[in-house]
Amino acid sequence: MILEVKNLHAYYGQSHILHGVDLDVGDGEIVSLLGRNGVGRSTACKAIMGLVPSQGTIRFRGKDISGLRPDQIAHGGIGYVPEDRQIFPTLTVRQNLELGLKRAGKFGRWKFADVFSLFPNLKERQDVAAGVLSGGEQQMLTMCRTLMGDPELILIDEPTEGLAPKLVEQVGELLAEISRRGVAILLVEQKLAIALKISSRVYVMGHGRIVFQGGPADFGANSAVRKEWLEV
Repeated sequence: MILEVKNLHAYYGQSHILHGVDLDVGDGEIVSLLGRNGVGRSTACKAIMGLVPSQGTIRFRGKDISGLRPDQIAHGGIGYVPEDRQIFPTLTVRQNLELGLKRAGKFGRWKFADVFSLFPNLKERQDVAAGVLSGGEQQMLTMCRTLMGDPELILIDEPTEGLAPKLVEQVGELLAEISRRGVAILLVEQKLAIALKISSRVYVMGHGRIVFQGGPADFGANSAVRKEWLEV
């Protein structure tokens, strides 16, 4: 496994958000983390990235990264795409992508040609200020910027939020292609059709705990889990 999380607890001040979460992600695998809003899915990603106080064991490539700073975790090979995208609106698309490099001018497996091949619209608009892009284009830019850092694993939080159905499908296709190119993905997602289509395994979270884990077929057959723990 590229990522192993055991007995993870996380906190916002005095609020105890995660209660002993266990999950893992294999090499090149897409794993979805499902659940209602507010159950701790985004917090799980932030805890893995060292962005919120946590307790438990987080192993990446067999190395315990619990307690490391976010920049150390990122340089170690984990990328993070937050829900709010966090682009630099006054910089061009190309400049935003350059900021994803861990060392200026030092490319890894992903170069401009690679990310432009995934989303040609970005190539066409590479000299345009990122702030004028559509919501879907900004989401693609954020994911592609993360790829420029050459991660082995990406944590992606709600990439289809607020997007039109056609763009939702494009995001799903992009995530599947990223996985085919060897990058593992932990995906926080609300849209079940996309998550089940591209994921090899799913976890469902409720009240800060994992309440279900299994393959898409197992999840599809479990109507009780869908009814109790998901917004469907």
